[in-house]
Amino acid sequence: MRPVTLFTIQWGDLPLEEMCRQAQEMGYEGLELSASHLDMKRAASDPEYVKEVKDTLKKYGLGCWAISNHLAGQCVVDSIGSIYDSRLDGFAPAEYAGKPEEIQKWAIEEMKVTVHAAKAMGVDVVTFFMGSPIWKYWYSFPQTSEQMIEEGYQKVKELWSPIMDEFDKCGVKLALEVHPTEIAFDYWSTKKLLDVFEHRPTLGINFDPSHLIWQGLDPAVFILDFAARIYHVHVKDAKLNLNGRNGILGSHITFGDQRRGWNFVSPGHGDVDFDNIIRALNQIGYDGPLSVEWEDSGMQRNFGGKEACEFTKKINFMPSDVAFDDAIKA
Repeated sequence: MRPVTLFTIQWGDLPLEEMCRQAQEMGYEGLELSASHLDMKRAASDPEYVKEVKDTLKKYGLGCWAISNHLAGQCVVDSIGSIYDSRLDGFAPAEYAGKPEEIQKWAIEEMKVTVHAAKAMGVDVVTFFMGSPIWKYWYSFPQTSEQMIEEGYQKVKELWSPIMDEFDKCGVKLALEVHPTEIAFDYWSTKKLLDVFEHRPTLGINFDPSHLIWQGLDPAVFILDFAARIYHVHVKDAKLNLNGRNGILGSHITFGDQRRGWNFVSPGHGDVDFDNIIRALNQIGYDGPLSVEWEDSGMQRNFGGKEACEFTKKINFMPSDVAFDDAIKA
């Protein structure tokens, strides 16, 4: 049975032990530890720190099958001088605020350290973002040439290939969350990214259906077509709210506001067809974690976290080991 875990990034205000205690109370079997709960540099170099983290998890009956460094990963590409966004200052150490070159240098080193943290923790998947030098071109106006797009993909390859070399040395894989603002944000941009990296086994997908359905994609088709690259799975839901006034692009309105054309909601409260997703995951033989990434601005966090755990366990069925009509033949 696939373990049901909780992604801790939305719970970054809690210390690790309190995070573990609450996760156990909500019924989770493990944590997808984010950088807010796992000091990557310490984990990479200090066996006593790793033992402390593992002992804390064990104390609350929790496992760990993946770790995350989404925010540092975003800074690897998005801190390039020409596209630097001051919002990245909140992702990097305070002393680098306003210094894109320093942020990028820190981010690249942080991702290289992260793979050693993963190895020390005994996990073989790191979930992450990688950023995009061409996200601002998504509407293709002012007019955007194919060469500009190609250059963007090649820049990502240039920056991430040395990081992936380090992951290869450690036998750890990267699972990119296909997501707006990333170089791969939908079906064809994902295919393009894998092609650009020449289908390097290091690079796979952290599947998250909540980012696909409001774009009009079928998450189950995405799973089946990218079966060999589904390295990790997020359980996350979104609810469409297109009533003739609300726009699909969100209108610069804060998440949770009912004037948006869609919102993230607690699993089971939205439009994601999780039954079909589980059937697709069964078909491709995925047996890794189902990691709840809980985001719902309209629901109390612990209520939602507990309900999401119960929901995920309920839908976490495995494929049959017999054909349903075998008994009829007998």
